[in-house]
Amino acid sequence: MILKGQAITKTYQEGRVVTPVLKGVDFGLEAGEIVALEGPSGSGKTTLLQILGCILSPSAGHVEVLGRRISDQSSRAQAELRRRHFGFVFQQFNLFPALTVLENVEYALNLKGLDGPVARREAEGLVEAVGLVDRAHYLPRDLSGGQKQRVAIARAMGGNPSVILADEPTANLDSQVGSQILELFRTIAKSSMRGLLVVTHDPKVRAIADRIVSIHDGLIQVV
Repeated sequence: MILKGQAITKTYQEGRVVTPVLKGVDFGLEAGEIVALEGPSGSGKTTLLQILGCILSPSAGHVEVLGRRISDQSSRAQAELRRRHFGFVFQQFNLFPALTVLENVEYALNLKGLDGPVARREAEGLVEAVGLVDRAHYLPRDLSGGQKQRVAIARAMGGNPSVILADEPTANLDSQVGSQILELFRTIAKSSMRGLLVVTHDPKVRAIADRIVSIHDGLIQVV
């Protein structure tokens, strides 16, 4: 198992008000597995995604990445685990407007410790993998929503992460383009044995998922 969360809880406190968001969640993800995480707004989907991706710390419980317990690592080691083993895709794309498609992907690789000709070659390969060779030197303002999401996916794939975590990746796309993006996700996960967790309200994600889990009131339910 490449990613595991056990007995994860998360609470927020403001003054005397304590709000439980996650209430003892267990979750696991295997290499090459695609999991759709569903649930109503405010149910804790994104919070769980961020805890599993080492962005947030749980209030209790623990997360393991390739058998390494996150809480046992220093802050620097946690950052290194996140950098090496995770790719993130968000619905807002988060592209740098002044950088071209190729430069956006290359910069993401720079942040993961790759630079020079090595980063450029990998960036070119990633741009080709997501079908954007003919848009490699376009700025984000000249791309469609689907093309921007493909760039975001290419960035997430950089550095060969073990896990890709996607938060509502089709929310800003029309139905046809959303289906194309989901098929690209499936191809990536299966061909390179990456784990893929997709937080979503989009029922089309069910078509590519190996497993569907739902979160309600801070608790996981298997669909």
